[in-house]
Amino acid sequence: MMLTRPLKVALLGCGVVGSEVARIMTTHGDDHAARIGAPVELAGVAVRRPSKVRAGIPQELITTDATALVKRGDIDVVIEVIGGIEPARTLITTAFEHGASVVSANKALLAEDGATLYAAAERHGRDLYFEAAVAGAIPLIRPLRESSPGNKVNRVLGIVNGTTNFILDRMDSSGAGYTEALDEATALGYAEADPTADVEGFDAAAKAAILAGIAFHTRVRLDDVHREGLTEVTAADMASARRMGCTVKLLAICERAADGRSVTARVHPAMIPLSHPLASVREAYNAVFVESEAAGQLMFYGPGAGGAPTASAVLGDLVAVCRNKLAGATGPGESAYTQLPVSPMGEVVTRYHISLDVADKPGVLAQVATVFAEHGVSIDTVRQQGRQDSSGEASLVVVTHRAPDAALQGTVEALRSLDTVRGVASIMRVEGE
Repeated sequence: MMLTRPLKVALLGCGVVGSEVARIMTTHGDDHAARIGAPVELAGVAVRRPSKVRAGIPQELITTDATALVKRGDIDVVIEVIGGIEPARTLITTAFEHGASVVSANKALLAEDGATLYAAAERHGRDLYFEAAVAGAIPLIRPLRESSPGNKVNRVLGIVNGTTNFILDRMDSSGAGYTEALDEATALGYAEADPTADVEGFDAAAKAAILAGIAFHTRVRLDDVHREGLTEVTAADMASARRMGCTVKLLAICERAADGRSVTARVHPAMIPLSHPLASVREAYNAVFVESEAAGQLMFYGPGAGGAPTASAVLGDLVAVCRNKLAGATGPGESAYTQLPVSPMGEVVTRYHISLDVADKPGVLAQVATVFAEHGVSIDTVRQQGRQDSSGEASLVVVTHRAPDAALQGTVEALRSLDTVRGVASIMRVEGE
């Protein structure tokens, strides 16, 4: 039987995502009521600019006092899509204190201080759901939280930022440089006016922290994630990747150590083989590849950003939280029982692709090989090509076997000190093999 009293929802933020949430709640209200077992009512919308016309939202629901809205006491669920650390953190914890569960899309806050939110939700017996915080419309968080406890996850490898994937895809397919590809992404609306959060890897790093924490049942904060952006990736890197049968992606990589005693989380550009499923992820799409013991390899794919896809994830959480409310239960909270330490990037074992500008004369390759040997890094392949000019230089490309990242970094620093090495043109890790 359906509960006749509507469940009341407060919406914090009414931008691209928030306005889509309100629209879908209005147009699909009957469907949501049927799935939940009770009608759902939008009871208030907190905004910064109340004078702005918002189609489909009655003006009497608009307020600039978000604190008063979450304190009302008759609110069953608060949807937070304002982003940032404050006032979002205070509003969420206040909502818990006054009897509301929370659905959030706030990756930055969850990565920075998710432990505080989890603790507040548990203390007050409320739900905290956040499917929309990672990979937009792709069902990912709930499968990891609710389906993986019976399965040991060893690695999560993902493309979790649509803007950077679009840029790298354009560089790969058209031969464009980074700046040209970024300009196209901006013109098409994939990149913000200030793209720093995307292209420098901050957005992906926040998502990596969330994924690592859930996958490995341990606390991983944003500061624990090694981060590199893609601004140094060149058309020459893309061409070199193609010669190796690879492409370049900005990857979020979360791994459990081989001995199971620690985890790592990192974001950086990497070459991956064209045979890997992530290599075929094009345009602004996202995909996450999960490697586990019992289930094997799983891949989640779909649109990772945008108003409608993100709102879809928010509404999915809303239905789940409302059903929990009617059942008098709560969903999964924080799972950090393993308390595994997060190892530094230097302990990560990976391969490197290093492009050097060297003097075009005998003995150079032997000197370079000696430096690698002195640092305990084994060379897999070497390709040398002379320049068609009078510079007296050649290009030397070295691909290593797997070695600790610290050893590889030490190798690169030593190479820079050689008189015969005129410059280190490019350094990129090789993953997904």
